[in-house]
Formats: sequence, C-alpha cells, structure tokens
Amino acid sequence: MRKLCRHLLTTPAAAGAAAVTLLLIVTAVVCEFHSVYCSTQGILPVWERVFASPYAPPGAGTSLGADYQGRSVLLRALAGTVPAFKVGLVAGVISVFTGTALGICAGFFRGKIDDLTVWLYSTFASMPTLLFILSFALLAGASPGLRSFLEKTGAVLHIAPGALAVYLAIGITGWVGLCRVIRAETMKLRESGYVNAARIAGVNPFVIICRHILPNVRHLTIIYFTLNFGAAVMLEVLAGYLGLGGSGNIPGWGSMIAAGQERLWRGVWWELGTAGALMFILILALNLLGDSLRDALDPRCS
Repeated sequence: MRKLCRHLLTTPAAAGAAAVTLLLIVTAVVCEFHSVYCSTQGILPVWERVFASPYAPPGAGTSLGADYQGRSVLLRALAGTVPAFKVGLVAGVISVFTGTALGICAGFFRGKIDDLTVWLYSTFASMPTLLFILSFALLAGASPGLRSFLEKTGAVLHIAPGALAVYLAIGITGWVGLCRVIRAETMKLRESGYVNAARIAGVNPFVIICRHILPNVRHLTIIYFTLNFGAAVMLEVLAGYLGLGGSGNIPGWGSMIAAGQERLWRGVWWELGTAGALMFILILALNLLGDSLRDALDPRCS
C-alpha cells in the first residue's frame, strides 16, 4: 500500500488521474444524496429546474447553456456521474468476482472444470455485447420474476429497474478477459514449489487458493476492475444513447448525447459537448489510473 501511494503521489499523470476520479466520485455522491432527498421530499432535483429560456447558449443565465426545457446542461451533466459510477461499481464487481472465481477454479483444478470454463468464456466472447445487453434488458422486462427482482433490488440501490438490467448485462459480459488472465496465472502458480509443498502436505485445496493463489493474483483483479469500470461506463452511455434502460430522475450522459445530437443542426452543441467532455475526462482518468496501478502492483513492471 505504501508503494502504491508513493507511486500515485510521485507520478504526475497518476496523481492527476486520481484527483480527477476522486473529484467525480464526490460529485456523484453529492448528486445521489440530493436525488434521494428530493425523492423523499417530493421536490424537483436542481438539475430538473428551469433556469433559462430553452436552448439558451452558454453564459445566458447558465454557465454551459440550457437544454430544450431551459434546464442547466452543466448540472445535468454533473448528475450523469451518478449512473456512470453505479454501472461501473455494479458491473465491475460482477465481472471481477466471476472472472476471478472461474479463472482460479479452472487453472487450479483443471479437468472438467477447466473445460467448462473455457467453453463458457469462449461462448460469451463470441456473443455481440450490445445485442446481449439488449436481449437481457428485454428479457428482464418480459419475465415477471426477474422484473420483480430488479424492482426490489433497484429500490434498495436507488436504480431504475431498466437501468439495473443493463448494468447486470454489462457485468455478465465483462468477465471474459480477466478470467483468461487469472486462469493462465493460476496454472503457473499451481506448479510453483510452495503450492506443490502445500498439496503434498495435504492442505485443503481451498486453503491453498486463499493463502497462496488469491494473494498473488490480487493485483490483476484491482487493475482489471479499474479498466472494466471505464469500459462499463462507455457501454452504459452507448445503451443510454440507444434508449435502453433509463436512469429514473437522474439524467444519463447517453440520453443527453442522443438529445443533443438532434439539435446540432440548430447550432446547439453545448448539451452534447458537455456530456461528451465529462465522459471523456472520466474514462481518460480511469485508464491512466489503471495503467499506474499496473505499474505499481504488477511485479513484472517493477
């Protein structure tokens, strides 16, 4: 941990990426609490209030212009950090847990478990991600049991059921790359001297995995979580652009880009530009942070 903190503080790109990411996290937390408060009090969130005339340009009552209802584009774009971080957390946790568990089991136990895992990630890798997300979202809406689960879980997490279905679909498809890497690394660790000594001594396989395998692949899970976070945000924006899911009373960057695209012919560029710029900043910061974490945590990069 000291090495990681020292690396982040002494590397300008890493420090800047960490600062930007932290600032956007704080923004998302503040917007989420404001949204929950407004829902309980029955009042409009600040990003839904009218501050200027429709399509007001930047500086005319709002710092970065207004949308077709006169709402602040800047406030709506900042509120878009909420669904971005939610999809990153939900999809990232699902993909990292699934990829790590399957990769370790396949690489350590081999045999039929390995064959099944290889078949699974080969199948998921061959499916078009966007079509799977669309199919899963439609299935969630058509299945009463799944819809009930999404409604109850979404109420706890303050996520619209349609958006939660998209988040789950992104997580289900995001574990393949990590699983392949973890499987290969586990195969190598399985043949190491200390693991062979533990196996000969009769140590339980799951104890070996927890004590010797998992700590040595932990850096891979952290790195892939950061990188999958950015990929999940991009997929969520693309899904929102296509009209999938929906983020409830919190605007998403995808829907803002879709709405702004329709008004470019009128010279109204600020809605699309602001949402696109914030998405670019977040994903760039996450990628830089992921590269810095790899340099700090991966022994081969030391």
